[in-house]
Amino acid sequence: MQPQQIAFTAPPDTPAWQRWLVLSPAARIIFFAAMLIGFIVVTRTTMIALGWTAKAAGPLHHALATLSVRLLPAWIGYAILVRLIERRRMRELSPHDIPTFGVAGFVIGAALFSVVVGVLWLAGSYHVIGTDPQVDWLPGVLVAGLGAGIGEEIIARGVIFRIVEEGLGTWWALLISAAFFGAAHIFNPGASLWSSTAIAIEAGLLLAMIYHVTRSLWACIGLHAAWNIMQGTVYGIPVSGGAGKGWLVSSRTGPDWLSGGAFGAEASVVALAICSLLTLALLIVALRRSSIVPPAWRR
Repeated sequence: MQPQQIAFTAPPDTPAWQRWLVLSPAARIIFFAAMLIGFIVVTRTTMIALGWTAKAAGPLHHALATLSVRLLPAWIGYAILVRLIERRRMRELSPHDIPTFGVAGFVIGAALFSVVVGVLWLAGSYHVIGTDPQVDWLPGVLVAGLGAGIGEEIIARGVIFRIVEEGLGTWWALLISAAFFGAAHIFNPGASLWSSTAIAIEAGLLLAMIYHVTRSLWACIGLHAAWNIMQGTVYGIPVSGGAGKGWLVSSRTGPDWLSGGAFGAEASVVALAICSLLTLALLIVALRRSSIVPPAWRR
């Protein structure tokens, strides 16, 4: 195992009570969850006070309000967790990684979803009806792209996967973070047990392995944002059950297991298979590097 795989370990001279009640994996996850809930309440209250959530507010203000709720609480909570509790630099969110890992993740995410759409088109499931050059693309990019990409990756990979991996090891971290990610989408429009399972496997496992291999959240953010933007803003497919108004006006036909149904292409076996192949490739890389982290009691 490479030493840099573990972002945080409690200093050897840390008192036992602090090691368990403040710095243990469970304690840090609980602290972050409490901060996240508190900051969400504050951010929502602020957006309401600004009038950005009112019916009279324009689409851009609604998008900025949603973006703020998705992004700011997670970012601020994570900064406090890392800087004040773990007392270290946020290497996994270093701005220096944006032009490398961030851009590479974005390109891979765009290509990955384009392959999914290409296979659906070849299978006779995806159909382009026309184009909509006047589509209001900015809210989708802000909310489904930046908001979901940054906010969800901080929570699912930066907190859940990273911290569980420090305590229980890589295998359990993969399972727990993927299950959490799938369950987090169960209440989305058009969601079902199958769609949440598909999200857990194709995205939960894939994005966790990307973080494991790169140790950069920007790689995960780039792929996640590009996947959502291409899905909704470009190809006009619902994003995790949300509205899919894109530059291409499209429809999908065939059984739900192929088309993904109302939830979108993420619930298609095509997306599941393609993403699983990339996850398997990353797992092979991790095994060859011997980077799989064992549980804390075996280190």
